[in-house]
Amino acid sequence: MLELRPGCECCDKDLPPEADDALICSFECTFCAACAGQILGGVCPNCGGELVPRPRRPAAKLLNNPASMIRVFNPQLKSRDRTTP
Repeated sequence: MLELRPGCECCDKDLPPEADDALICSFECTFCAACAGQILGGVCPNCGGELVPRPRRPAAKLLNNPASMIRVFNPQLKSRDRTTP
């Protein structure tokens, strides 16, 4: 079962279970769409895998299968920002 991590590992933006801008790799590293596209180029910096849209768990299923509360944050990833000169 997916962990549904609560935030972007790059910018620490909240990504609740219903977020439509959460992307994950096959290891469930989690990023917001902005960081995934602008900073990471669609590639997970941890494993090199592709970042794809994270599925949303139906609200009724969250009661017995809650999202993870453990945040993973690596502020050093922000330094990869491709939008800054």
